[in-house]
This record gives sequence, C-alpha cells and structure tokens, in this order.
Amino acid sequence: MRCRLTSTFAGHIVRKRIIWQQPLVWLAQILTAMINERHTPLEVLALFPAHDQTLCGMLHSRAGVNPTRPFLLFQGRSCTYGEAVIHVTAVAQSLRTHGIAKGNRVAIMTTNSDSYVLLLFALAQIGAIAVPVNPELNAAEASYIFQHAEVAAVACTPETLATARDATAELAVTPWFFLLEGRVDALTTVGHPLQPSEAATARVNPGPDDICLILYTSGTTGFPKGVMHSQRNFVLAGEAFVERMYLQPDDRLFVVLPLFHINALFYSLGGALAAGASLLVAPKFSASAFWRTAAKGGATEVNIIGAVGNILTRRPRSEFQSDHRLRKIYGAGMSVETLLVFPSEFGVSTLIEGYGLTEVPGVSNNPFLGPHKAGSIGCAARHPDRSGVFAEMRVVDDQGNNVPVGETGQIAVRTPITMQGYYRDSEATAAAFLDGWFLTGDLGFRDTDGYYYFVTRKKDIIRRRGENVSGAEIDRVVALHPKILEAAAIGVPCELGDEEILVVVVPRPGHSLIPDEIAEWCAQHLAPCKRPRYFTQVESLPHTPTHRVAKFKLKQDPTLRQRAVELRSGR
Repeated sequence: MRCRLTSTFAGHIVRKRIIWQQPLVWLAQILTAMINERHTPLEVLALFPAHDQTLCGMLHSRAGVNPTRPFLLFQGRSCTYGEAVIHVTAVAQSLRTHGIAKGNRVAIMTTNSDSYVLLLFALAQIGAIAVPVNPELNAAEASYIFQHAEVAAVACTPETLATARDATAELAVTPWFFLLEGRVDALTTVGHPLQPSEAATARVNPGPDDICLILYTSGTTGFPKGVMHSQRNFVLAGEAFVERMYLQPDDRLFVVLPLFHINALFYSLGGALAAGASLLVAPKFSASAFWRTAAKGGATEVNIIGAVGNILTRRPRSEFQSDHRLRKIYGAGMSVETLLVFPSEFGVSTLIEGYGLTEVPGVSNNPFLGPHKAGSIGCAARHPDRSGVFAEMRVVDDQGNNVPVGETGQIAVRTPITMQGYYRDSEATAAAFLDGWFLTGDLGFRDTDGYYYFVTRKKDIIRRRGENVSGAEIDRVVALHPKILEAAAIGVPCELGDEEILVVVVPRPGHSLIPDEIAEWCAQHLAPCKRPRYFTQVESLPHTPTHRVAKFKLKQDPTLRQRAVELRSGR
C-alpha cells in the first residue's frame, strides 16, 4: 500500500508546469508555527526520558511524565497513559496464560478501537507479532493470510467471528479465538475495559529489533506479501512523524484510516505516542460523522488519503461544524479541490503532502514550515535528531544507475525504517533491493532543489503506439472534469499491436456524461498519445483495502471494453 500526493497550492490547477507556493503564504505559515508551536520536534522528544526503542518502552517513558494525560479516546471511553500501562500488562498476561509467546503471530480482524491499540502493545510487550487483517475480507481472502502467517490466535469481534472461523477451517492447527469487544459463549474477551483482578505485573522484555508487525500488501499484482517491521521501526517512524507534522504533547490525532494500514499505525499511533499526545480513534471513516466527531473529540490533526478528502469536500455543508480544532492534515493523493476547500471553507490551515510505502514508511514529505512545491512529494524525510543520516532517495535506471536531474526513473530508497523483509519469501525480499537500496516500483524524478515528483507505478504504464503512457496521469486529468467523481485508465488490446487506452469513469451524483464532453476535455488537457480511445461509465470502481483503484480487477472485466464508447479524440 502506498501513500503519495500531488501537492498543489490552493486555487491553482497544475498541468505541465511547477508552481511555487506564494512567498507571503509561506512566511505566514512560518510565523504561525512559531507562535502556535511551543516546542521544536527535538524538544518534544526531549520532554521524555530515554527508553529502549521498543513500543512499551516508549509507552512507559511517556506515562512516567504524563500519567494522567489521555492516550486513547474511543466512543466515550478514555484511557490515560498511566491506565494504558496497566491495561497493556493485563492483556499481555492474559495472552501468555492462553499460550501466546514470543514470535507467535496473532491476527487481528476487527475495526479500529481502543482495545485494538492496547492489544498491539500487549503483543509487543511479550514479543509476539501482530498481523492486522482487513475485517471486510471474505473467508477465502483472509484464509490466505492466516495460512501464510501461520497464526497462533485470531482476535475478532462478534461481527467478524464467523468469517474468521471459516477462514481457518483448513489450517493444520486451529488457532485460539478471542474477542476484543462483545460477548460470545465459550470465547474469552481480552479488551478494554478490564476487570481489576486481571491486572498483573509479569513482563517479558523484547528487543528493539524483534519483529512486532506483519502487514500484508493489497495484492494488486498477485498474492499479498507479508511486510515485516521491527519495534525500532515503529518507534522511529513515530518520532519522524513528530518532525513531519510538528506534533506537540497537547495535540490530538484523529484516526479515520484503518489500523491495518501503515499510515494509521506508524504515523497516527506512532506519532501520538512519540509526542506524548492523544489519539482519537474512530471505528472507521464516516463522512457524515467526520466533523461532528472531530469537533466533539477536540481533534487537532488527521491523516487522510485522496478518497477521504474528495468525499468530504463534496458532502453537504450542513454536516460541517465550525467549532472543530483541526489545523493540520497529512495526506496522500489529495486533489486540487481538497487543497482549495479545506483551508478556504473548513479552516484547516496546514496540509502536508508526502510519500511512503508499507515497506518503507515515511519516505518523503514537503517540509512543515515550507517551502511547498506544487506537484512534489517533497524532500527526503528527516528525523528530529539531525546527528545521523535518515531517509535517502535516488532516481535510477533499470541497471541501478542514477539518472540526471529532471529525468524519470525508478525511485529507490534507503532509510532506517525499511522493512526487515517479506515473511517467508526470501526471493521476493532479495528482488526488492539493489545494493542496499529498496526499489519502490514507482517512477519519478528529482529537481535541482532535492524535491521529488511521483509520475506513476512502473506497472501502471500503458504501451500505446510505441510510447509509454502513465495511467495515473490520465486518471488525474480526467477526474478533474467537473462532472466526474473518479476515473481509471487501463490498457486494452489494440488491433495494430501494443494497447489502446480505455478510461472507466464514475460520474458525480446527479450528472450524466456525454462522450463528446469527455473527448473535448481530453483533447484540451492531454497530448494526442495520451488521449483515451474508449470510454465506459460505471456506478463505482473496485478498490483495494487502502482505497486505491484495483486496476487489476478492471483489466479482468471484459464487459468494460464491450460496453465502451469510442471517443473521437482518442482515435
């Protein structure tokens, strides 16, 4: 799963040129930050005692300074840092009582909750490994993950229990099932709140390099791969997010993305913990409840993806609550509309754009204090402690050689937050690296100031009439049409060889699309070689669990080509 953004200054539509953020706006942001932010990122980390670079070590470090500060807020429940330490120890003891030990994989198949977060820390405390699973997967999809990870236990809720049981039917050893919320006969509930009698002091001390997390990729090109991350990775990513968003201890981070997503885990949860801040947890993203929940919970920061931003900008303004405290957003894939509406209509002053992958989180971002470059995924990410090298980026050719500034190649990354490998897949792990650099599979370029620009996925290239065309570029341009909600371009067979371009579009509610309008729009905004030949209108597009369009599913649907209308501009 990838997080990427085209950064565009509000009010401008970027087509083929780079637009700098206006100097006065940049200066105003710096002055605002100086007034409002009381500590530098390094000063924030220095507020707390040193620890052993593990999740629970960091939790104890923060709890020792601010035991009464709220750590988790969820649907009317509140858990302070001090209470979290007690709850985590109790959950860890319960897990050990049921045979969960260091190195065991434990699947978590539920929506977001405070119990989910406490379980993550409890597993880390005993050295077990969390395997977050999308609760919307069907039994067959979940079964692959359960079998590949060889899970010893499955945490679920009454709503996901039946699917989880079906998914484990063919496992050689039936895992232990337990609940995080609710009650089911004969099943243990290990969650929050806990009974005082369950509290215990027994503790295992895992090391910072022990694996604590296996996240399975979306599987858009084949079977999902299990990405392994250590406790140190989790901690470093959280500290780096303090730098990225200038987090303060009194910040309240609003989690609307799922906790099976690297963004919610390493940025929202990790960032809140590193800053000694609070985490406002939503079960899942709800557009209708977003502003109400943000205002009531006192949220100051939220992480979103492009789809979330687009949905919120197009919701009825009657849902908006002006008494919210949101001031900072970290985003991926945000549209021009999002970047315009949030500051001007919603009063959210700072939107930071960046890029990262499940394998290498938090690779780059536009600096919090600027300057921000339109169209850029920013510079290599920094850690508050500047004493060592943090993220490094290159743009390379197929042989791994650096390409000149301004030329497109594959983005390669080296960072201390790099995954420890793909679980049980040494071949794929080896193929992902070249001389210690992780090959992202994303094409991009770098400018003379060290800012990077995402172009497209290497596997999202359409070969048309001898030219390589970026499907992502067509998606972005077509989706700017005022009547279009979402668009996805794919390659379809051409009678002359290579491929033709088919664009699949979802109209905005209340609008109908006329092929000639689409053709004219593409003629105005795309070079001839990039203009779609075919156009198909659908009610919705398939998405991966991380809300990317599942183009592999579109390519498997022959009816899209059969139903397509030929556009005059694409002939």
